[in-house]
Amino acid sequence: QVQLVESGGGLVQAGGSLRLSCAASGRTLNQYTLGWFRQAPGKEREFVLGITISAGVTTTYTDDSVKGRFTISRDNAKNTVYLQMNSLKSEDTAVYYCALKTIVTQTITKIRTPNEYDYWGQGTQVTVSS
Repeated sequence: QVQLVESGGGLVQAGGSLRLSCAASGRTLNQYTLGWFRQAPGKEREFVLGITISAGVTTTYTDDSVKGRFTISRDNAKNTVYLQMNSLKSEDTAVYYCALKTIVTQTITKIRTPNEYDYWGQGTQVTVSS
């Protein structure tokens, strides 16, 4: 079992920045796929950013809507993955979730599909005021 806990959400003005954290505990995984998703009221959960870790190689996947503004990084010592969000816009307002897939995949459609993931955090609210 893996537990994921997100933190770092809050209220920020448009143009501002936030850094979300996703702390993992439980099983130790050397290979995995981790995704950040978001869900705005009345909308489906959508992919934001993802990484795959396999044989020491990290590959990052970024949705076009956040390219150039959001980045993902990780601190192995803390078992934590971060989502750095810059130049925030009102349309970025949503609940943000991190999710873990214990199997590594390089298939874009699977990385972007919420149902492909095995574990989810509880979510953290990000509100961007215009």
